[in-house]
Amino acid sequence: MSLNTPAAAPWRDPGLSDDARLDALMATMTVREKVAQLFGVWVGVSPDDGEVAPHQHDFATLPVPWDEMIGDGIGQLTRPFGTAPVDPVAGATSVAKAQRAILAAGRLGIPALVHEECLTGLAAWTAAVYPNPLCWGASFDPDLVERMGAQIGATMRRMGIHLGLAPVLDVARDLRWGRVEETIGEDPLLVGTIGSAYVRGLQSAGVVATLKHFTGYSASRGGRNLAPVPAGQREIADVLLPPFEMALRAGADSVMNSYADIDGVPVAADAALLTGLLRDTYGFTGTVVADYFSIAFLQSLHHVAGSRVEAAHLALRAGIDVELPTVHCYGEELVAALEAGEIDVALVDRAARRVLAQKIRLGLLDQDWNPEAPVLDEQGEVALDDAGTRSLARDLARRSVVLLQNSGTLPLPAGGRIAVVGPRADTGQAMLGCYSFPMHVGVHHPDVPMGVDVPGLLEVLRADPAGYDITYAEGCPVLGGDDAGIEAAARTAAAADICVAVLGDQAGLFGRGTSGEGCDAASLHLPGRQEELLEAVLATGTPVVLVLLVGRPYELGRQTDRLAAAICGFFPGEEGAAALADVLAGRVDPTGRLPVSFPRDGDNQPSTYLAAPLGRRTEVSNIDPTPLFPFGHGLSYHPATWSVAEDGPATWATDGTYDVTVTVRNDSAVAVSEVVQVYLHDPVARVARPEHLLVAAPRVDLAAGEAKTVAITLHADQTSYTHPDGRRRVDDGEVELRVGASSADVRARLRVTMAGPVREVGFERVMEAAVAVTS
Repeated sequence: MSLNTPAAAPWRDPGLSDDARLDALMATMTVREKVAQLFGVWVGVSPDDGEVAPHQHDFATLPVPWDEMIGDGIGQLTRPFGTAPVDPVAGATSVAKAQRAILAAGRLGIPALVHEECLTGLAAWTAAVYPNPLCWGASFDPDLVERMGAQIGATMRRMGIHLGLAPVLDVARDLRWGRVEETIGEDPLLVGTIGSAYVRGLQSAGVVATLKHFTGYSASRGGRNLAPVPAGQREIADVLLPPFEMALRAGADSVMNSYADIDGVPVAADAALLTGLLRDTYGFTGTVVADYFSIAFLQSLHHVAGSRVEAAHLALRAGIDVELPTVHCYGEELVAALEAGEIDVALVDRAARRVLAQKIRLGLLDQDWNPEAPVLDEQGEVALDDAGTRSLARDLARRSVVLLQNSGTLPLPAGGRIAVVGPRADTGQAMLGCYSFPMHVGVHHPDVPMGVDVPGLLEVLRADPAGYDITYAEGCPVLGGDDAGIEAAARTAAAADICVAVLGDQAGLFGRGTSGEGCDAASLHLPGRQEELLEAVLATGTPVVLVLLVGRPYELGRQTDRLAAAICGFFPGEEGAAALADVLAGRVDPTGRLPVSFPRDGDNQPSTYLAAPLGRRTEVSNIDPTPLFPFGHGLSYHPATWSVAEDGPATWATDGTYDVTVTVRNDSAVAVSEVVQVYLHDPVARVARPEHLLVAAPRVDLAAGEAKTVAITLHADQTSYTHPDGRRRVDDGEVELRVGASSADVRARLRVTMAGPVREVGFERVMEAAVAVTS
């Protein structure tokens, strides 16, 4: 610790209560020292480097030199590993050096909290790249996602990182939005269940999870990044907020605000959301960190503040504790305004106390805290992508591959003549989303190796033990291309027994890709000339298997009837190609289920499956928004046999539970997996509700010849919704439970009457079903 601070200072004593330590520390701090705890410092960023955050070049320069900056301490160190390719040992050494400098420079010796991106693994050079969040959703497997989160957290902890900027809990609302690839799906229960599992995993390793982006961000008008959000109170309460409620219950200790303005009020300045709801209603006691530059955006983009200090005042009053990624508004002008009495110092005290409480919980103020990170393993090496991480990455990728359709062409025949075409076949980049280190940072450093082995699908198929006879033609790039390339691909397809067309997105940032932050879509047609390429290979008469590597669903309505098969991998990570090859060959039965619906028409923006009756096909509009492939859809080579018990009680107490029992049986000679999906339909409600919504979705693994019975206990609280007066209640009256293999594949309808008084419920309501599986 600091040479200037006695080791016996009471705030260093872990034997005292957190409040006692905080009281002692706050009593000795100056206003300037408190403010210094409320911002991050982005040391490694260059104004001339590749932009990895919106308007980065406008705000990223430090106002004063580093040595001067740390004199009063700093709150956080921003992305020391995830800003440029840094050797892990050198990076950890640099972080430790910076921490020692902070301890020595400050009067109180308070170390910085270190944060990093970790959406698909630690965003660092040579670190493992796991599947993207849409794959997490497609897995319908919270246990596997929790294991991934724990492995990511353990890696971060070894590197001296304390806080991760994940998971993204935005519910996908408009598929044109570029950040759909970062979402877990379009259903709040799925997003909340999977997101909570990630939180539990990450925080089990002693790393703080940050929930993004509270709230409304994904509901922007027109699917445009940072665009205004027109969502009403019920959409916010019943669709957008439940995943955050679930993840807060899972113990998340950090929340990041949304960039959006909701009905004209920017979230970064919304005290009703960040304090009234998050703190007072939900009881959140952790820190609220600003999405990068969002406090400055109150002045420069939203125009609700006339100066930096006014933006700072709005954000502090709303409840943002930490300005990220670097100091802009929470700096000298704020200190001057506080010292002049223009801003109540109580706002700074409130924020500083939360920041310091989090540092106490992390052990950063303990007497024996050591800035040296345990980077090296027992062999004296750094292993950020070892056999264990790759095995887990492959398990999750396999779990998430969705078989959309199949006429019997899949599995591919061993030794067959296979033409592989398409711009996503011969590159490992096709497996990676925009927040993976190679696509987020590495692309700005083309002379630096990727740092992690990410083979493309073509490479893996050529080496596959099935012994395929492979030919290849790109056809066209993701964007652009010419007729000659498409014609060459068609000739290649015509000479083969089967054509595997690998199409999709190039992940990027701010218009440098077709999917990712700031890469919104005007329509849901495949990017560039890829649909022309698909039509050309279909015209040859060779059976075509479509493999989609995408950050959002695209329209396939004109090709579906002519495709021999179609599978979707979204962005499946470093082991994605191997997982896809396993599914194509039939070594692994496809088990993924769609976390987002696929549209039928690329020019007609469909509703998500949560649409109310008038958001679906009606007699009063000529436009049919029915999806081509619905939420929850996914086929198997060996479908299980279902049996749903339909003799349950006729009533369900408005404060009680109801049991749904399903038996699934695997009659095949290989292992399979099913997702038993239960949806709630409310025939008559006090507001227009979704036609149905997911209330349970347990995954059931079945060995060859095995049968299992799944008992799903639903609580009446799960039927609640927000009434016209803004209060959430459980109604009486009839409901219908729809049990099936997708939101459109219903195997049984159980009609039940809710009996008893109407009940008001809140944050403590039951949000998840209890599940018991027996053989």
